[in-house]
Amino acid sequence: MKTIKNIVLVHGAFTDGSGWRGIYNILDKNGYNVTVVHNPLTSLEDGVQAVNIALDKLGDSAVLVGHSYGGVIITEAGNHKNVASLVYVAAFQPGDGETALQWIQTAPPAPENGVLPPDENGIIYYEKQKYHMGICADLSEEDANFMYASQGAFYAKGFVTLIKNAAWKSKPVYGVIATEDKSIPPEIQEAMYKRSKTIATYVKGSHAVYISQPESVADVIIAASRID
Repeated sequence: MKTIKNIVLVHGAFTDGSGWRGIYNILDKNGYNVTVVHNPLTSLEDGVQAVNIALDKLGDSAVLVGHSYGGVIITEAGNHKNVASLVYVAAFQPGDGETALQWIQTAPPAPENGVLPPDENGIIYYEKQKYHMGICADLSEEDANFMYASQGAFYAKGFVTLIKNAAWKSKPVYGVIATEDKSIPPEIQEAMYKRSKTIATYVKGSHAVYISQPESVADVIIAASRID
């Protein structure tokens, strides 16, 4: 069995890369080379380009990990020749000709969900009053306030851009289902992962499960790094 030592982490909308710190620490201590991609959130194409640049720089096999909207990015960027396996963490996993918006509409939103309509610039934000309960109810209010303050400007067009070639069709796929998720309901995660035959692990946590339960999520990433 071969162990892939490069891990590439891609954050989603309404957050930034700092949320990966706990998982970074665990993987780093276990001898992995970790790259945290700055997802520009301007478009699907820009996000894929950012990931491809990171993968090019590694020049070797990597495990590509995406959270939330980052799952859309890795679905397309996962076709890069250096990607050995994919990990979806409470993430969208659309197929060919599908969008994230299509999937989020397959179940009613939780009352805690605070995704706002696009503003005059085509940017989507999360309602401040709902951010804590909707994104990261299992973190402190202080942490939630910082996450809200540091979220990126997410352009709505990324939510409605079609996937051209879903990498999960041809790469080993792992996933984390956040059982207390109020942003992407668990039943949506289950439906996507079941279709793709993703090796899924249930973790009790909010949408920000990668922050609140870093050990459990890191275990899934480590499993994905071990290739027969």
